Amino acid sequence: MLLFFFLAFVYLLTSTGRARCLDEIDPVMQSESLLLRHSMSIPQAVNSDLFFGKFDRHGIARSAWPVGHSLAILPFSAFGHYVLAPFSGIPKINADLAFTAATCWSSAFYAALAVAISFLIFLGIPSSARTALACSLLVAFSTPLFVYSGWLFAEPLTTAIFLAATLLLFGCGVQPSTSRALAAALLLGFVIHVRAANLVTVLVFIFATLFLPTSEQKRAPSFRTAAILTAVVGLSGVLYLFRNYAFFGNPLDLGVPGSGELASGSWKTPYWYGFLGLLVSPGKSIFLFCPPIILGILGLPRLWQRNRALALLITCVPLASLALYSSRTQWEGGYCYGPRYFIPSMILLCLPIGALFSNPPRWFRPALWTVAILGFLVQAIGLAVNVMEDMVRNHYYDAEFHYRFFYSPITGQIALIWKYLHSRPDQIGLGWDRWFVLLRAAGASPSVLLFIVAFFAAMALAFGLLAWKALRA
Repeated sequence: MLLFFFLAFVYLLTSTGRARCLDEIDPVMQSESLLLRHSMSIPQAVNSDLFFGKFDRHGIARSAWPVGHSLAILPFSAFGHYVLAPFSGIPKINADLAFTAATCWSSAFYAALAVAISFLIFLGIPSSARTALACSLLVAFSTPLFVYSGWLFAEPLTTAIFLAATLLLFGCGVQPSTSRALAAALLLGFVIHVRAANLVTVLVFIFATLFLPTSEQKRAPSFRTAAILTAVVGLSGVLYLFRNYAFFGNPLDLGVPGSGELASGSWKTPYWYGFLGLLVSPGKSIFLFCPPIILGILGLPRLWQRNRALALLITCVPLASLALYSSRTQWEGGYCYGPRYFIPSMILLCLPIGALFSNPPRWFRPALWTVAILGFLVQAIGLAVNVMEDMVRNHYYDAEFHYRFFYSPITGQIALIWKYLHSRPDQIGLGWDRWFVLLRAAGASPSVLLFIVAFFAAMALAFGLLAWKALRA
Protein backbone atom coordinates (compact mmCIF):
# COMPACT_ATOMS: atom_id res chain seq x y z
CA MET A 1 0.00 0.00 0.00
CA LEU A 2 2.89 2.36 0.72
CA LEU A 3 4.34 1.60 -2.71
CA PHE A 4 0.96 2.29 -4.29
CA PHE A 5 0.54 5.68 -2.60
CA PHE A 6 4.14 6.66 -3.36
CA LEU A 7 3.73 5.93 -7.06
CA ALA A 8 0.25 7.46 -7.23
CA PHE A 9 1.54 10.84 -6.02
CA VAL A 10 4.65 10.66 -8.23
CA TYR A 11 2.45 9.94 -11.24
CA LEU A 12 0.13 12.79 -10.24
CA LEU A 13 3.08 15.16 -10.38
CA THR A 14 4.11 13.95 -13.84
CA SER A 15 0.58 13.75 -15.28
CA THR A 16 -0.21 15.87 -18.33
CA GLY A 17 -3.77 16.40 -17.17
CA ARG A 18 -5.14 16.73 -20.67
CA ALA A 19 -7.10 14.85 -23.33
CA ARG A 20 -5.78 15.36 -26.85
CA CYS A 21 -7.25 12.72 -29.14
CA LEU A 22 -10.68 11.10 -29.39
CA ASP A 23 -9.65 8.00 -27.42
CA GLU A 24 -9.05 10.33 -24.44
CA ILE A 25 -11.74 12.94 -25.11
CA ASP A 26 -14.55 10.42 -25.41
CA PRO A 27 -14.31 8.99 -21.86
CA VAL A 28 -14.18 12.55 -20.52
CA MET A 29 -17.48 13.31 -22.24
CA GLN A 30 -19.06 10.00 -21.28
CA SER A 31 -18.10 10.45 -17.62
CA GLU A 32 -19.43 14.02 -17.74
CA SER A 33 -22.76 12.72 -19.06
CA LEU A 34 -22.90 10.02 -16.40
CA LEU A 35 -22.10 12.55 -13.69
CA LEU A 36 -24.37 15.41 -14.71
CA ARG A 37 -27.13 13.78 -16.80
CA HIS A 38 -27.02 10.16 -15.56
CA SER A 39 -26.86 9.08 -19.19
CA MET A 40 -24.37 7.40 -21.54
CA SER A 41 -25.33 9.68 -24.43
CA ILE A 42 -22.81 12.30 -25.56
CA PRO A 43 -24.66 15.18 -27.25
CA GLN A 44 -21.79 17.52 -26.30
CA ALA A 45 -19.57 15.56 -28.70
CA VAL A 46 -21.90 16.39 -31.58
CA ASN A 47 -22.07 20.04 -30.59
CA SER A 48 -18.27 20.33 -30.44
CA ASP A 49 -17.70 18.36 -33.68
CA LEU A 50 -15.83 15.62 -31.78
CA PHE A 51 -18.38 12.85 -32.22
CA PHE A 52 -17.07 9.37 -32.97
CA GLY A 53 -19.89 6.90 -32.77
CA LYS A 54 -23.42 6.46 -34.03
CA PHE A 55 -26.91 7.76 -33.43
CA ASP A 56 -29.02 5.01 -31.92
CA ARG A 57 -32.51 3.97 -32.97
CA HIS A 58 -33.96 6.98 -31.13
CA GLY A 59 -31.56 9.51 -32.63
CA ILE A 60 -29.40 9.76 -29.49
CA ALA A 61 -25.63 10.15 -29.92
CA ARG A 62 -23.82 7.05 -28.64
CA SER A 63 -20.08 6.58 -28.31
CA ALA A 64 -18.17 3.96 -30.28
CA TRP A 65 -16.43 2.97 -27.04
CA PRO A 66 -18.01 0.93 -24.24
CA VAL A 67 -18.84 2.58 -20.93
CA GLY A 68 -16.39 0.65 -18.72
CA HIS A 69 -13.56 3.19 -18.83
CA SER A 70 -15.94 6.07 -18.16
CA LEU A 71 -17.38 4.29 -15.12
CA ALA A 72 -13.91 3.65 -13.73
CA ILE A 73 -12.89 7.32 -13.98
CA LEU A 74 -16.19 8.68 -12.69
CA PRO A 75 -14.92 9.45 -9.12
CA PHE A 76 -12.12 11.56 -10.57
CA SER A 77 -14.55 13.38 -12.86
CA ALA A 78 -16.69 14.19 -9.82
CA PHE A 79 -13.64 15.54 -8.01
CA GLY A 80 -12.78 17.69 -11.00
CA HIS A 81 -16.29 19.09 -11.35
CA TYR A 82 -17.14 19.69 -7.69
CA VAL A 83 -13.71 20.39 -6.15
CA LEU A 84 -10.85 21.26 -8.51
CA ALA A 85 -12.67 23.49 -10.99
CA PRO A 86 -14.17 25.80 -8.30
CA PHE A 87 -11.14 25.54 -5.98
CA SER A 88 -8.46 26.40 -8.55
CA GLY A 89 -9.91 29.83 -9.25
CA ILE A 90 -9.82 29.09 -12.96
CA PRO A 91 -12.06 31.27 -15.18
CA LYS A 92 -15.35 29.60 -16.07
CA ILE A 93 -14.53 29.70 -19.75
CA ASN A 94 -11.62 27.29 -19.05
CA ALA A 95 -13.24 25.28 -16.26
CA ASP A 96 -13.40 22.24 -18.55
CA LEU A 97 -9.58 22.07 -18.41
CA ALA A 98 -9.67 21.58 -14.64
CA PHE A 99 -12.39 18.94 -15.04
CA THR A 100 -10.28 17.11 -17.64
CA ALA A 101 -7.11 17.36 -15.52
CA ALA A 102 -8.75 15.66 -12.55
CA THR A 103 -10.26 13.02 -14.82
CA CYS A 104 -6.84 12.34 -16.31
CA TRP A 105 -5.45 11.77 -12.82
CA SER A 106 -7.33 8.47 -12.84
CA SER A 107 -4.58 7.03 -15.05
CA ALA A 108 -2.02 7.83 -12.34
CA PHE A 109 -4.17 5.91 -9.85
CA TYR A 110 -4.60 2.83 -12.04
CA ALA A 111 -0.97 2.80 -13.16
CA ALA A 112 0.17 2.89 -9.52
CA LEU A 113 -2.33 0.13 -8.72
CA ALA A 114 -0.91 -1.99 -11.54
CA VAL A 115 2.63 -1.64 -10.17
CA ALA A 116 1.51 -2.44 -6.61
CA ILE A 117 -0.19 -5.61 -7.86
CA SER A 118 2.93 -6.54 -9.83
CA PHE A 119 4.89 -6.27 -6.57
CA LEU A 120 2.67 -9.00 -5.07
CA ILE A 121 3.12 -11.15 -8.17
CA PHE A 122 6.90 -10.78 -7.98
CA LEU A 123 6.76 -11.88 -4.33
CA GLY A 124 5.03 -15.07 -5.41
CA ILE A 125 7.45 -16.05 -8.20
CA PRO A 126 9.03 -16.27 -5.47
CA SER A 127 11.27 -13.29 -4.78
CA SER A 128 12.51 -11.41 -1.73
CA ALA A 129 10.83 -8.13 -0.85
CA ARG A 130 13.90 -6.24 -2.03
CA THR A 131 13.92 -8.07 -5.38
CA ALA A 132 10.16 -7.57 -5.79
CA LEU A 133 10.56 -3.85 -5.12
CA ALA A 134 13.41 -3.53 -7.65
CA CYS A 135 11.33 -5.30 -10.31
CA SER A 136 8.27 -3.18 -9.49
CA LEU A 137 10.22 0.07 -9.80
CA LEU A 138 11.52 -1.17 -13.15
CA VAL A 139 7.91 -1.66 -14.27
CA ALA A 140 6.92 1.71 -12.79
CA PHE A 141 9.49 3.90 -14.51
CA SER A 142 11.07 1.97 -17.41
CA THR A 143 7.98 0.71 -19.22
CA PRO A 144 5.20 2.56 -21.10
CA LEU A 145 3.07 2.31 -17.96
CA PHE A 146 4.99 5.39 -16.77
CA VAL A 147 4.32 7.53 -19.82
CA TYR A 148 0.67 6.42 -20.07
CA SER A 149 0.10 7.21 -16.38
CA GLY A 150 0.05 10.84 -17.55
CA TRP A 151 -2.54 10.38 -20.31
CA LEU A 152 -6.19 9.37 -20.31
CA PHE A 153 -6.06 6.25 -22.44
CA ALA A 154 -7.69 3.08 -21.08
CA GLU A 155 -4.46 1.06 -20.99
CA PRO A 156 -3.47 1.77 -17.33
CA LEU A 157 -6.92 0.60 -16.20
CA THR A 158 -6.80 -2.45 -18.47
CA THR A 159 -3.31 -3.35 -17.25
CA ALA A 160 -4.35 -3.08 -13.59
CA ILE A 161 -7.34 -5.36 -14.23
CA PHE A 162 -5.29 -7.99 -16.06
CA LEU A 163 -2.58 -7.95 -13.38
CA ALA A 164 -5.19 -8.30 -10.62
CA ALA A 165 -6.71 -11.27 -12.46
CA THR A 166 -3.20 -12.73 -12.87
CA LEU A 167 -2.54 -12.44 -9.14
CA LEU A 168 -5.89 -14.00 -8.20
CA LEU A 169 -5.67 -16.87 -10.67
CA PHE A 170 -1.96 -17.66 -10.99
CA GLY A 171 -0.33 -16.10 -7.93
CA CYS A 172 -0.32 -19.34 -5.93
CA GLY A 173 0.74 -21.67 -8.74
CA VAL A 174 -2.26 -23.96 -8.11
CA GLN A 175 -6.00 -23.79 -8.69
CA PRO A 176 -7.36 -20.72 -6.85
CA SER A 177 -10.22 -20.88 -4.39
CA THR A 178 -13.74 -20.37 -5.65
CA SER A 179 -13.86 -16.85 -4.21
CA ARG A 180 -10.60 -15.87 -5.92
CA ALA A 181 -11.76 -17.36 -9.21
CA LEU A 182 -15.07 -15.51 -8.95
CA ALA A 183 -13.34 -12.19 -8.20
CA ALA A 184 -11.04 -12.66 -11.20
CA ALA A 185 -14.02 -13.59 -13.37
CA LEU A 186 -15.82 -10.38 -12.44
CA LEU A 187 -12.73 -8.35 -13.33
CA LEU A 188 -12.30 -10.11 -16.67
CA GLY A 189 -15.99 -9.71 -17.39
CA PHE A 190 -15.74 -5.98 -16.73
CA VAL A 191 -12.66 -5.46 -18.90
CA ILE A 192 -14.69 -6.41 -21.99
CA HIS A 193 -16.73 -3.27 -21.35
CA VAL A 194 -13.53 -1.20 -21.31
CA ARG A 195 -12.61 -2.36 -24.82
CA ALA A 196 -14.32 -5.15 -26.74
CA ALA A 197 -11.00 -6.38 -28.18
CA ASN A 198 -9.92 -7.34 -24.63
CA LEU A 199 -12.04 -10.46 -25.10
CA VAL A 200 -9.12 -12.09 -26.94
CA THR A 201 -6.87 -11.68 -23.90
CA VAL A 202 -9.67 -12.90 -21.60
CA LEU A 203 -9.92 -16.10 -23.64
CA VAL A 204 -6.18 -16.65 -23.13
CA PHE A 205 -6.71 -16.31 -19.36
CA ILE A 206 -9.41 -18.98 -19.47
CA PHE A 207 -7.18 -21.26 -21.54
CA ALA A 208 -4.18 -20.83 -19.20
CA THR A 209 -6.20 -21.83 -16.10
CA LEU A 210 -6.58 -25.31 -17.59
CA PHE A 211 -2.88 -25.84 -16.87
CA LEU A 212 -3.12 -24.99 -13.17
CA PRO A 213 -2.75 -28.10 -10.98
CA THR A 214 -5.27 -28.68 -8.19
CA SER A 215 -2.49 -28.80 -5.54
CA GLU A 216 1.24 -29.22 -5.13
CA GLN A 217 0.71 -32.94 -4.47
CA LYS A 218 -2.00 -33.57 -7.07
CA ARG A 219 -0.79 -32.27 -10.42
CA ALA A 220 -3.92 -33.16 -12.39
CA PRO A 221 -5.66 -30.17 -14.01
CA SER A 222 -9.11 -28.95 -12.98
CA PHE A 223 -11.85 -27.37 -15.05
CA ARG A 224 -13.54 -25.61 -12.12
CA THR A 225 -11.79 -22.26 -12.52
CA ALA A 226 -12.18 -22.26 -16.29
CA ALA A 227 -15.88 -23.03 -15.89
CA ILE A 228 -16.38 -20.12 -13.47
CA LEU A 229 -14.54 -17.72 -15.78
CA THR A 230 -16.46 -18.91 -18.82
CA ALA A 231 -19.82 -18.51 -17.12
CA VAL A 232 -19.20 -15.01 -15.76
CA VAL A 233 -17.42 -13.70 -18.84
CA GLY A 234 -20.10 -15.22 -21.04
CA LEU A 235 -22.81 -13.42 -19.06
CA SER A 236 -20.87 -10.16 -19.37
CA GLY A 237 -20.58 -10.71 -23.11
CA VAL A 238 -24.32 -11.28 -23.39
CA LEU A 239 -24.93 -7.99 -21.56
CA TYR A 240 -22.63 -6.23 -24.02
CA LEU A 241 -24.44 -7.75 -26.99
CA PHE A 242 -27.77 -6.75 -25.46
CA ARG A 243 -26.49 -3.20 -25.12
CA ASN A 244 -25.65 -3.16 -28.83
CA TYR A 245 -29.07 -4.54 -29.73
CA ALA A 246 -30.86 -2.01 -27.50
CA PHE A 247 -28.98 0.89 -29.07
CA PHE A 248 -28.57 -0.12 -32.70
CA GLY A 249 -30.89 -3.07 -33.31
CA ASN A 250 -27.97 -5.44 -34.02
CA PRO A 251 -26.00 -7.23 -31.26
CA LEU A 252 -22.86 -7.23 -33.44
CA ASP A 253 -23.01 -3.48 -34.14
CA LEU A 254 -20.60 -1.94 -31.63
CA GLY A 255 -21.37 1.62 -32.66
CA VAL A 256 -18.29 2.28 -34.78
CA PRO A 257 -19.11 4.66 -37.67
CA GLY A 258 -19.43 3.02 -41.04
CA SER A 259 -19.02 -0.55 -39.85
CA GLY A 260 -18.86 -2.67 -36.77
CA GLU A 261 -15.66 -3.08 -34.81
CA LEU A 262 -15.39 -6.68 -35.97
CA ALA A 263 -16.37 -5.98 -39.59
CA SER A 264 -13.85 -6.58 -42.35
CA GLY A 265 -13.64 -2.85 -43.04
CA SER A 266 -11.81 -2.35 -39.73
CA TRP A 267 -9.15 -4.98 -40.45
CA LYS A 268 -7.60 -4.06 -43.79
CA THR A 269 -3.89 -3.84 -42.96
CA PRO A 270 -1.68 -6.56 -44.51
CA TYR A 271 -0.70 -8.83 -41.63
CA TRP A 272 3.02 -8.65 -42.35
CA TYR A 273 2.92 -4.83 -42.27
CA GLY A 274 1.43 -4.57 -38.79
CA PHE A 275 3.56 -7.50 -37.57
CA LEU A 276 6.82 -5.84 -38.60
CA GLY A 277 5.62 -2.45 -37.40
CA LEU A 278 4.94 -3.73 -33.89
CA LEU A 279 8.31 -5.47 -33.73
CA VAL A 280 10.86 -3.30 -35.53
CA SER A 281 9.44 0.07 -36.63
CA PRO A 282 11.05 3.18 -35.01
CA GLY A 283 7.69 4.48 -33.84
CA LYS A 284 5.94 1.32 -32.58
CA SER A 285 8.48 -1.38 -31.77
CA ILE A 286 7.66 -3.10 -28.48
CA PHE A 287 11.38 -3.68 -27.87
CA LEU A 288 12.30 -0.03 -28.42
CA PHE A 289 9.54 1.41 -26.23
CA CYS A 290 9.80 -1.26 -23.51
CA PRO A 291 13.39 -2.56 -23.30
CA PRO A 292 12.78 -4.58 -20.07
CA ILE A 293 10.71 -7.13 -21.98
CA ILE A 294 13.95 -8.43 -23.50
CA LEU A 295 14.97 -9.65 -20.04
CA GLY A 296 11.44 -10.87 -19.42
CA ILE A 297 11.57 -13.09 -22.50
CA LEU A 298 14.95 -14.45 -21.37
CA GLY A 299 13.45 -15.21 -17.95
CA LEU A 300 10.50 -17.22 -19.29
CA PRO A 301 12.30 -20.62 -19.16
CA ARG A 302 13.05 -20.15 -15.46
CA LEU A 303 9.49 -19.06 -14.74
CA TRP A 304 8.24 -22.12 -16.62
CA GLN A 305 10.05 -24.32 -14.11
CA ARG A 306 8.31 -22.58 -11.19
CA ASN A 307 4.83 -21.73 -12.47
CA ARG A 308 3.97 -23.24 -15.84
CA ALA A 309 0.47 -21.81 -16.05
CA LEU A 310 1.73 -18.27 -15.41
CA ALA A 311 4.55 -18.69 -17.94
CA LEU A 312 2.03 -19.98 -20.48
CA LEU A 313 -0.23 -16.96 -19.88
CA ILE A 314 2.67 -14.51 -20.25
CA THR A 315 3.74 -16.19 -23.49
CA CYS A 316 0.31 -16.46 -25.09
CA VAL A 317 -1.11 -13.00 -24.29
CA PRO A 318 1.48 -11.07 -26.39
CA LEU A 319 1.21 -13.62 -29.20
CA ALA A 320 -2.59 -13.29 -29.22
CA SER A 321 -2.32 -9.49 -29.21
CA LEU A 322 0.19 -9.61 -32.06
CA ALA A 323 -2.13 -11.84 -34.07
CA LEU A 324 -5.12 -9.59 -33.33
CA TYR A 325 -3.70 -6.12 -33.93
CA SER A 326 -1.28 -6.77 -36.79
CA SER A 327 -4.13 -6.74 -39.31
CA ARG A 328 -6.17 -3.98 -37.67
CA THR A 329 -6.60 -0.88 -39.82
CA GLN A 330 -5.16 1.29 -37.06
CA TRP A 331 -2.68 -1.28 -35.78
CA GLU A 332 -0.49 1.58 -34.51
CA GLY A 333 -3.16 2.63 -31.98
CA GLY A 334 -4.08 6.00 -33.46
CA TYR A 335 -2.36 9.15 -32.26
CA CYS A 336 -0.26 7.74 -29.41
CA TYR A 337 3.30 7.21 -28.22
CA GLY A 338 4.61 3.74 -28.97
CA PRO A 339 2.56 0.51 -29.24
CA ARG A 340 -0.40 1.52 -27.06
CA TYR A 341 -2.46 -1.63 -27.50
CA PHE A 342 0.46 -3.75 -26.26
CA ILE A 343 0.90 -2.12 -22.86
CA PRO A 344 -0.84 -4.92 -20.89
CA SER A 345 1.15 -7.53 -22.83
CA MET A 346 4.44 -5.70 -22.26
CA ILE A 347 3.84 -5.42 -18.51
CA LEU A 348 3.04 -9.13 -18.31
CA LEU A 349 6.26 -9.86 -20.22
CA CYS A 350 8.22 -8.04 -17.51
CA LEU A 351 7.08 -10.46 -14.78
CA PRO A 352 9.61 -13.25 -15.63
CA ILE A 353 12.44 -10.82 -14.78
CA GLY A 354 11.83 -11.74 -11.13
CA ALA A 355 12.90 -15.31 -11.86
CA LEU A 356 16.34 -14.13 -13.08
CA PHE A 357 17.27 -12.69 -9.68
CA SER A 358 17.73 -16.17 -8.23
CA ASN A 359 21.25 -17.36 -9.15
CA PRO A 360 21.51 -14.63 -11.81
CA PRO A 361 23.77 -15.15 -14.83
CA ARG A 362 26.89 -13.01 -15.02
CA TRP A 363 25.43 -10.68 -17.65
CA PHE A 364 22.21 -10.03 -15.75
CA ARG A 365 23.11 -7.06 -13.55
CA PRO A 366 24.65 -4.84 -16.30
CA ALA A 367 21.81 -5.84 -18.63
CA LEU A 368 19.26 -4.90 -15.96
CA TRP A 369 20.77 -1.45 -15.48
CA THR A 370 20.96 -0.95 -19.25
CA VAL A 371 17.30 -1.71 -19.95
CA ALA A 372 16.23 0.26 -16.85
CA ILE A 373 18.04 3.42 -17.97
CA LEU A 374 17.06 3.11 -21.63
CA GLY A 375 13.45 2.43 -20.73
CA PHE A 376 13.28 5.39 -18.36
CA LEU A 377 14.74 7.75 -20.97
CA VAL A 378 12.21 6.64 -23.59
CA GLN A 379 9.30 7.28 -21.21
CA ALA A 380 10.69 10.59 -19.92
CA ILE A 381 11.14 11.85 -23.48
CA GLY A 382 7.54 11.00 -24.28
CA LEU A 383 6.19 12.75 -21.17
CA ALA A 384 8.28 15.91 -21.44
CA VAL A 385 6.36 17.92 -24.05
CA ASN A 386 3.07 17.61 -25.90
CA VAL A 387 3.49 14.63 -28.26
CA MET A 388 0.69 15.79 -30.53
CA GLU A 389 2.70 18.84 -31.60
CA ASP A 390 5.34 16.75 -33.36
CA MET A 391 2.84 14.17 -34.64
CA VAL A 392 0.77 16.82 -36.39
CA ARG A 393 3.68 18.85 -37.76
CA ASN A 394 5.72 15.89 -38.97
CA HIS A 395 2.80 13.92 -40.39
CA TYR A 396 2.17 10.93 -38.16
CA TYR A 397 -0.29 9.92 -40.88
CA ASP A 398 0.00 10.45 -44.63
CA ALA A 399 -2.65 12.15 -46.77
CA GLU A 400 -4.74 8.95 -46.89
CA PHE A 401 -4.63 8.53 -43.11
CA HIS A 402 -2.12 5.68 -43.17
CA TYR A 403 0.54 5.55 -40.48
CA ARG A 404 4.02 6.46 -41.75
CA PHE A 405 6.11 3.38 -40.98
CA PHE A 406 9.39 5.22 -40.37
CA TYR A 407 7.99 8.07 -38.27
CA SER A 408 9.85 8.33 -34.93
CA PRO A 409 8.18 10.17 -32.03
CA ILE A 410 11.38 9.84 -29.99
CA THR A 411 13.49 11.99 -32.30
CA GLY A 412 10.57 14.40 -32.73
CA GLN A 413 10.19 14.77 -28.97
CA ILE A 414 13.93 15.34 -28.49
CA ALA A 415 13.80 18.15 -31.07
CA LEU A 416 10.88 19.76 -29.22
CA ILE A 417 12.62 19.44 -25.85
CA TRP A 418 15.65 21.23 -27.30
CA LYS A 419 13.37 23.87 -28.81
CA TYR A 420 11.57 24.65 -25.54
CA LEU A 421 14.80 24.78 -23.59
CA HIS A 422 15.57 27.89 -25.64
CA SER A 423 12.14 29.39 -26.34
CA ARG A 424 8.62 29.70 -25.01
CA PRO A 425 5.59 28.09 -26.68
CA ASP A 426 3.58 30.40 -28.89
CA GLN A 427 0.19 29.14 -27.71
CA ILE A 428 -1.46 27.44 -24.74
CA GLY A 429 -1.12 23.68 -24.69
CA LEU A 430 2.26 23.49 -26.42
CA GLY A 431 5.59 23.06 -24.68
CA TRP A 432 6.09 21.35 -21.31
CA ASP A 433 3.25 18.92 -20.80
CA ARG A 434 2.24 19.19 -17.14
CA TRP A 435 -1.26 19.79 -15.82
CA PHE A 436 -0.17 22.70 -13.59
CA VAL A 437 1.55 24.42 -16.53
CA LEU A 438 -1.62 24.09 -18.60
CA LEU A 439 -3.96 25.28 -15.82
CA ARG A 440 -1.72 28.23 -15.00
CA ALA A 441 -1.75 29.30 -18.65
CA ALA A 442 -5.56 28.95 -18.57
CA GLY A 443 -5.81 31.42 -15.67
CA ALA A 444 -5.80 29.20 -12.57
CA SER A 445 -4.61 30.73 -9.31
CA PRO A 446 -0.81 30.23 -8.95
CA SER A 447 -1.07 29.94 -5.16
CA VAL A 448 -3.67 27.16 -5.46
CA LEU A 449 -1.58 25.27 -8.02
CA LEU A 450 1.52 25.65 -5.85
CA PHE A 451 -0.39 24.27 -2.87
CA ILE A 452 -1.58 21.21 -4.84
CA VAL A 453 1.89 20.53 -6.28
CA ALA A 454 3.50 20.90 -2.84
CA PHE A 455 0.93 18.55 -1.32
CA PHE A 456 1.50 15.89 -4.01
CA ALA A 457 5.30 16.21 -3.62
CA ALA A 458 5.10 15.98 0.19
CA MET A 459 2.90 12.89 0.01
CA ALA A 460 5.20 11.22 -2.53
CA LEU A 461 8.21 11.90 -0.30
CA ALA A 462 6.46 10.74 2.86
CA PHE A 463 5.13 7.49 1.40
CA GLY A 464 8.44 6.82 -0.33
CA LEU A 465 10.33 7.14 2.95
CA LEU A 466 7.78 5.00 4.77
CA ALA A 467 8.01 2.31 2.08
CA TRP A 468 11.79 2.28 2.29
CA LYS A 469 11.63 2.08 6.11
CA ALA A 470 9.18 -0.82 5.89
CA LEU A 471 11.44 -2.62 3.42
CA ARG A 472 14.48 -2.26 5.68
CA ALA A 473 12.49 -3.45 8.67
